[in-house]
Amino acid sequence: MKTVRFFGLVMILFISMFTTACDDDDADNSTQEEIIFNGNQIGDGTQEFYINGDYTLEKKTYVLKGWIYVTGGSSLTIPAGTIIKGDKDTKAALIVMTGGKIYAEGTASEPIVFTSNQAKGTRKLGDWGGLIVCGKAKNNNGVMAIEGGPNSPHGGNDDDDNSGILSYIRVEFAGYPFLPDQEINGVTFGSVGRGTKIDHIQVSYSNDDSFEWFGGTANAKYLVAYHGWDDDFDTDNGFSGKLQYLLSIRHPRIADTSLSNGFESDNNKDGTNALPNTSCVFSNVTLVGPLGQDPAFANSSEYINGGDLNPNNGSKTGVYQAAMQVRRNSKLNCFNSVAIGYPVGLLLDNEKGDVHGAATAGDLTLNNLYFAGMTVLGSDKNKSWKDAYSADGVEEDLTRESFSSAYFKMQPGNKYYYSISDLLLKQPNSLQANANYGPVLGSPLTGKNANELFSNEKLSSWFDKVDYVGAFRSDSDGDNWLKGWTNFDPQNSDY
Repeated sequence: MKTVRFFGLVMILFISMFTTACDDDDADNSTQEEIIFNGNQIGDGTQEFYINGDYTLEKKTYVLKGWIYVTGGSSLTIPAGTIIKGDKDTKAALIVMTGGKIYAEGTASEPIVFTSNQAKGTRKLGDWGGLIVCGKAKNNNGVMAIEGGPNSPHGGNDDDDNSGILSYIRVEFAGYPFLPDQEINGVTFGSVGRGTKIDHIQVSYSNDDSFEWFGGTANAKYLVAYHGWDDDFDTDNGFSGKLQYLLSIRHPRIADTSLSNGFESDNNKDGTNALPNTSCVFSNVTLVGPLGQDPAFANSSEYINGGDLNPNNGSKTGVYQAAMQVRRNSKLNCFNSVAIGYPVGLLLDNEKGDVHGAATAGDLTLNNLYFAGMTVLGSDKNKSWKDAYSADGVEEDLTRESFSSAYFKMQPGNKYYYSISDLLLKQPNSLQANANYGPVLGSPLTGKNANELFSNEKLSSWFDKVDYVGAFRSDSDGDNWLKGWTNFDPQNSDY
């Protein structure tokens, strides 16, 4: 293991003494590249800068310049308490290639922070690229190019593949648009395997999706999506991981031209039944939408304009849609979760593929969900916002209740409340001080029978068997897993 040390502004040049052996997935990256760590800088600002070999950073603050690739067979270790600032001018991004590893293991008291290099008070969504991890697990499209532009294919046949550790980290102000409608997400997982350790990650102010999975089997716990531009949790191309304890919080004035959702899930872009299916399993999720946070909220482009957070970088604002949009033959599953304050609660979209059929057959399962304060409970058509039946996601029968609403009402444990306050969440408003998304004593989300909540066979022993719905047991400090490592005002933080 090489240890990279920095002394003031002195450049230390490391040239690896051998060529990293690569498998077929890494053939394009077999040429040994020079690794430059210049003072507090990582990379030289070029768009394709390759790290070959095993390197450990010192705990300090760095500026990341350009697109930094950790190649197959190589690793980058980042100690707890390290701060890495993405450079705006070079559209900095950190990409872990197939076969490469990242060991970013922070702690609750010393998280690892990836953030903007812009000055305090001037940081905006999309100041830098973001974090991408690519692996060798299965997806349903073979070896794929990763979204956003980097030269990093992903995919294979090793569902137990290990891309390293991501634990107690924050990713802030990522998502620079390299081309129109082509941004890197806050955190992107491409065919990442279940051997990778993923927990306690907060993505804030991403200029695209906060988290997106393209295939893979990676499991994760304790994820936070905060004030993102597009979707919070986007699942595609056969992603089949297990996830528990997730929180998403929307800003009422930030939404994407493609329409912003809490969940957006596809099997693939064409809605085919390609295998493996997108069949991920979520439990204990809390989705906080825009309604109820600002009394002036209007789901219109006049209101949703980004406000003083708009990066004015070519990203187009749009409006909000659903807490959960499942489409294009996805077989996503969600249990024991709560969603509040979206124009649409559940959107099961049949325009491409047969999501309704999957739901009816039990291949797609949504049980023990508590929805509150939606404009309509369900809709069957994208960009409709009407509770009307549609068998094909195109033609609507306004005389019939949507399949989505009817399905929600029929599923075991699902409940709908017209008022957000009926759920007795402590203070679920991100625009006010002392936000707290946990339930208070007497909330209908607490005091459940854990065996009943976790009775479905899709909830394997990997999941913690808890007796509450949503991401938090209570509003108490002892049940607040956000404590210590998260930050809900990164614009004004001293880094």
